[in-house]
Amino acid sequence: MKMKMFTMLCALSLSATATFAQKGVEDGSRFGHGEDSLRCLQNISIYSEYVKTDNYVDAYKPWMAVFTEAPLAQVSTYTNGAKILRALIASSKDAAQQKKYLDELMAVHDQRIKYLDGLNQLVKTPTTKGSILGMKAHDYIMFSGSNIDVNKAYEMTKEAVDLEKSASDYFMFQDLMDMSSRKLKTDDTHKEQFIQDYLTTSGYAEEALKAATKERDKKLLKTAKNNVDAYFINSGAASCENLQAIYGPKVSQNKTNLEYLKQVINVMQMLKCTDEEAYFIASEAAHAIEPTAATAAGCAYMYYKKGDMAKSVDYFDQAIELEQDADKKADYAYSAAVVLFSKKQLSKAKQYANKALSFNSKYGKAYILIAQMYASSPNWSDEAALNKCTYFAAIDKLQRAKSVDPSVAEEAQKLINTYAGHTPKDEDLFFLGLKKGNSVTIGGWIGETTTIR
Repeated sequence: MKMKMFTMLCALSLSATATFAQKGVEDGSRFGHGEDSLRCLQNISIYSEYVKTDNYVDAYKPWMAVFTEAPLAQVSTYTNGAKILRALIASSKDAAQQKKYLDELMAVHDQRIKYLDGLNQLVKTPTTKGSILGMKAHDYIMFSGSNIDVNKAYEMTKEAVDLEKSASDYFMFQDLMDMSSRKLKTDDTHKEQFIQDYLTTSGYAEEALKAATKERDKKLLKTAKNNVDAYFINSGAASCENLQAIYGPKVSQNKTNLEYLKQVINVMQMLKCTDEEAYFIASEAAHAIEPTAATAAGCAYMYYKKGDMAKSVDYFDQAIELEQDADKKADYAYSAAVVLFSKKQLSKAKQYANKALSFNSKYGKAYILIAQMYASSPNWSDEAALNKCTYFAAIDKLQRAKSVDPSVAEEAQKLINTYAGHTPKDEDLFFLGLKKGNSVTIGGWIGETTTIR
């Protein structure tokens, strides 16, 4: 009974498309000529009904006929074909049969690319070569199992992402980093390219995430970006020692290649490898060609390591001036403060810490640094009890750090507990006519008014 009903559906479908089929006979359109066009339309009708009911086994033969004989018939020949073949691969238990279906699935993507211009004329929203290639690579990775050719998969995914850039489907970002990391495991010479793959893929994924408007897309892209980061972090290639080994010999050879120097600087900053010699050399060379905040900061770190604090601070000043982002300005000012503190130039160090706070009022580390400066030099008076009041001023800064920046709360509290043990006792203050609740101004370079408690 079901078969009779299905035959009737096919007949109705053929009747509905008779005029269209005749057009195909007359002008040789995408369905073929004469009886070929009728057979094509009939096969489309048959396999489409089977696909609707998830009967992919019976859909396979009529679909294959359309795929083989009429490559320009419909875009759905390719989307349904991929669906049919994925289901058949998943359900088959025979390795040879799975391989046959996978080869056919690859051919579906290849043929779609071959006829892409003609197929795009049939739809309102055109498809790109890169997106098809990305799906081909994804299918190859998903269904190849242990027989996967990593180099082949890598080349496919890289070409796809290179074509699509930030318009890549979310899984393309993950696939590229997956294959690049697998390639790295067997090819030690792939390290530098692996790092470049990460920078490229991470940048595109971040760009795509910022541009996404639908919540579903945002969620998928966020997960993809996290996975891309995880592949990089877990690769073992992200160590500063490895970066120095990779970039060290090449930086000296590329001192006039600004693009390469910027790449080295960006990677080493991102991975906090700014103590490596390659970073210093790249920064100074790039700064000589095109001064930027990043290159100035690189030079600042270099001279700090070499012990030239004046030059270090001078370069941090340049970095602050050249930088447009307020948070990064704050970072550079804070770094200058750390440099000056290390040389006990406390008054100037405090100025730079406050400058950091002027760029970012929630910069908890700057408040902590000021507190540590106060605690390192509490003696400003001949009265020991007054000197101990300096710790109240230090605790004020630590409390402020806790209130504006939860990320430093634990560190700030530990210091509060330590400094509280150095504050003056009530009897020491009594002889000076002071008690809890009174205000006291800490003199010297500190110049802060605090409250006794």
